[in-house]
Amino acid sequence: MNRLWLRLSLAFTAVVLIAIFGIASAIRLNNAALTDPDNPPPPEVVEYFEQFRQRRLLPDLTSTVIIIGAVAIGAGVWMSRSLTAPLSELEEAAQAIAQNDLRHRVRVHGSQEMIAVGTAFNEMAAQLEKEETLRQNLLADVAHELRHPLHVLQGNLQAILDDVYPLDKEEIARLYDQTHHLSVLVEDLRLLAQAEARQLTLHEQMTDMATLVKETVISFKPMAADKNITLKTELLGTMSEWLVDRVRFRQALYNLLDNALYHTPEDGLVIVQVEQTPDSLQVRVTDTGEGLPPEQLPHVFDRFYRTDAARSREKG
Repeated sequence: MNRLWLRLSLAFTAVVLIAIFGIASAIRLNNAALTDPDNPPPPEVVEYFEQFRQRRLLPDLTSTVIIIGAVAIGAGVWMSRSLTAPLSELEEAAQAIAQNDLRHRVRVHGSQEMIAVGTAFNEMAAQLEKEETLRQNLLADVAHELRHPLHVLQGNLQAILDDVYPLDKEEIARLYDQTHHLSVLVEDLRLLAQAEARQLTLHEQMTDMATLVKETVISFKPMAADKNITLKTELLGTMSEWLVDRVRFRQALYNLLDNALYHTPEDGLVIVQVEQTPDSLQVRVTDTGEGLPPEQLPHVFDRFYRTDAARSREKG
């Protein structure tokens, strides 16, 4: 009795039976009125109903009502199944998604409302599938990034144990660099988890953005000089103080500059532009690197997105 189509069918059947009962009650009341000795009807009415009986119209009417009622009940059951069939398919699809079958989709059919629900469900499933693919790629990237410094660290330690390398300050410094790299990776993952959970705390303060940008750019001058890349800053308009989190802003600009310098060939150019508008501050980093294919541009800021998997991990 918990199936929606069954309850709709019973409701439709009840309506038809009530209609039939109403017709039968009306006929019964008319018959009672014709035979009431205290209040007899006019002779012409009695004659009309007598002809009605003699022509056997009453049984025919009863049969017709029964047939129509049966057809109506059957149509009600069919309509109930038709209305609820998309819901049953949606239920099966939801169970499939719950079982991690993210490729499952529903047929979009039925009423406008069901079409809208089916379309929304398929869009949700497609987004979940996309997120799962990106998540798996991220896990693969994390495993790769952690495995490399761990292998180097293990190899160096094994070499020290085998007396291949002396345990001097220079070797200890190299080992420390590897552990520091691991710490940075773990901290990045922690920050990502906090950001995804919307628990990343911002410590905002009034900041001279021109000075902050210049300080960050200056720290990349040696890296740019190694590849003979021209790295310059352009301040467009008058700069004022803005309420920002200095650490998070510097981190974002650091990532942009690091990526720009990495992908810019020797003798290239990287420009950091800072432009203040009446209601915003825009920081743009442009370079003469290889760029991205046009079809990948809409996905650059998607969570966990990485460029073509065919490219090496060392090149992003």
